[in-house]
Amino acid sequence: MVEDEVPLADAVARGLRREGMAVDVAYDGDLGLEKALVTRYDVLVLDRDLPLIHGDDVLRHLTADGSLTRVLMLTASGGLSDRVAGLELGADDYLAKPFAFEELVARVRALGRRSTPPAAPVLHGPGGLVVDPARRTATRYGTDLELTRKEFGVLETLLRAEGAVVSSEELLERVWDENADPFTTTVRVTVMTLRKKLGDPPVVHTVVGAGYRLTDG
Repeated sequence: MVEDEVPLADAVARGLRREGMAVDVAYDGDLGLEKALVTRYDVLVLDRDLPLIHGDDVLRHLTADGSLTRVLMLTASGGLSDRVAGLELGADDYLAKPFAFEELVARVRALGRRSTPPAAPVLHGPGGLVVDPARRTATRYGTDLELTRKEFGVLETLLRAEGAVVSSEELLERVWDENADPFTTTVRVTVMTLRKKLGDPPVVHTVVGAGYRLTDG
């Protein structure tokens, strides 16, 4: 989220996190562009009238760089010419201020679905795992799993990796956000509690020095 109105940026970020999203925030175009070039975000909510670097110029840089991040442009100017200008610069969607938070969430989710290759609506994994990201439900051998948001996010990320190793750093990036301490034990603790809830036989395995993966054995 790149927005120079600090109270608005922080309020939206808190709301999106409550919706289960990992959110980073920048309050000016310079820092927003730096973050967007370093991290491969699914969606960038970008204010147009930003200090240091205008939102239009941020968008130009990202487009020129070949960024795959979907961009939702925010602006106080909701006229047709402003919307057209933003879309022609490379924005994927446009939302005028003031906006309803529910609409913002719906548009972010829609753009997020377009930011990655289509995936099966329901994910199936080893050991009878079935995860439905849309309904936020998970079962093993037909038994419902009572998972926290972070446990669900870790499980979904591991399932989408299809047996490949996922590092702790990638889990922090995908499930938490930039405020998470990279030296924290939060990933290890979350994986530990997730293993307990999944039961036996274990399907979440540690690859020493590399990360975690889901396998039958």
